Amino acid sequence: MHDTSSPCTSHPIAFARSPYARRIDAPHQPTVVEGTETGALSEATIEFVADFPAAAFRDLAGFERIWVIFMFHRSEGWKAEVKPPRGGGKRSVLATRSPHRPNAIGLSAVELVAVEERLLRVRGMDLLDGTPILDIKPYVPYADAFPDSRAGWIDEIDAAQGLHSAPGPRRPRSTPKQ
Repeated sequence: MHDTSSPCTSHPIAFARSPYARRIDAPHQPTVVEGTETGALSEATIEFVADFPAAAFRDLAGFERIWVIFMFHRSEGWKAEVKPPRGGGKRSVLATRSPHRPNAIGLSAVELVAVEERLLRVRGMDLLDGTPILDIKPYVPYADAFPDSRAGWIDEIDAAQGLHSAPGPRRPRSTPKQ
């Protein structure tokens, strides 16, 4: 039997600095930018906490992509079933990428643009500004890519609605009045 009464502890190693202040502004996935203000992958940074050693991330230079493991810090609890942005009715939370999860942990693969002194410059981040980052791992294509894998109910939606029919943000952006 596992002891589930003692909590796991994690501490942020960095924080996301992105153009997204509100959940409605951010793409649903790092590569789904349709409906965002620019319609393009936005640049952002991952700023390491003050005492985090540069030796821990310097060798990321040369990797095209990285995995970012983070906390959904604005999550307000979770339910066993959620209604994803596409897919009809409710789905099991663990079969979705909902931010409202049992442990509110997220994972995104982003493009690494540059490794700088106290930060990483990235493109295609879907995180809100200020999101706590728990860990970063290099994306290794031979180990991380399985392009022919089945995707359960998402394959069914793609068959019915068209390949990669995931939506962009829920509401169109309002244009500032001149």
